[in-house]
Amino acid sequence: MSPRARTYLVVALAAVGAAALVVGTVAFTRTSTGGASAQAKTTATGRGRAPALVLDLGVRTDPEAVALRRANRLYVAGKRAAAARIFVHYRSLPAHVGAAVAAWPTGTVTRLERLANRHPASALVLLHLGLARIADGKTSAARAAWRQALARDPNSQPAVQAESLLYPAFAPGRPPFVPSFAVPASVARRSPPRQLAALARGAGGGVRGKLLYGSALQRLGRSVSAEREFAAAARVAPDNAEAQTAAAVGLFSKANPALAFSRLGPLAPRFPRSQSVRFHLGELLLWIGQLKRARQELQLASAVSHKTVLGSTARQFLTQLSSK
Repeated sequence: MSPRARTYLVVALAAVGAAALVVGTVAFTRTSTGGASAQAKTTATGRGRAPALVLDLGVRTDPEAVALRRANRLYVAGKRAAAARIFVHYRSLPAHVGAAVAAWPTGTVTRLERLANRHPASALVLLHLGLARIADGKTSAARAAWRQALARDPNSQPAVQAESLLYPAFAPGRPPFVPSFAVPASVARRSPPRQLAALARGAGGGVRGKLLYGSALQRLGRSVSAEREFAAAARVAPDNAEAQTAAAVGLFSKANPALAFSRLGPLAPRFPRSQSVRFHLGELLLWIGQLKRARQELQLASAVSHKTVLGSTARQFLTQLSSK
């Protein structure tokens, strides 16, 4: 399988996992850059070409967020002047980043460097500074900005995107923990901000609540907060296979993927009938490109039951793996 085919296979897997969680779906579409493949589109452009623009607005639904998403869509469509006219109406940090990038190539790098000096802990600024530096032919300086984004503001979607740019051999983004159960209908019917608030309240009610809230945080790029929720669930329920699996998945990073595997691998013999353990082992193996081993784990997950969310998803990806 080619690297491109592997990338899109895994991004699709992430999208399927997010589809089980309403807030998660918002997380993949909020940048207005094309739905579930938005993660894959956060790529370093060639020298001289306008850099990518990927604004992180979370689950915001206020008028400014709506306007900035529209400007982001215009930028992606190549209508940079139209995008710039929207960005200049606002004074927030995302708007300043958008305005600087939309002005490419006139003063973009300088403006972003000034923003980085004023906001040294903003992964949003540092991500785009790196993208602009790449477009300006300064690869080493770009990677330095991305490393700073990941180190200074790790609990953010731009940091996750910077990590993907620093480790292009891996699939984009981070592997999501996929719960075997759905969000309650009473939560799913609410607006995204209210969904998130309800899930946060529910996190105090037990293991399932913590897993759902952690999953929502993870899909919003708040990986540090998600890891904490998953770890809390694992502490509350030491004999719950799904809670232990979530805690292991939450440890994944591209700098040290072995940490997650060292926690997840021993769960297989401990919980031999757990579909969640096998599914997520397969998922993490897909993320690092170990396709043969991933297929084996996904087959084991599917064998438990193909009627569950995890089982049907495992079968879909086995089919895709077999066709490549």
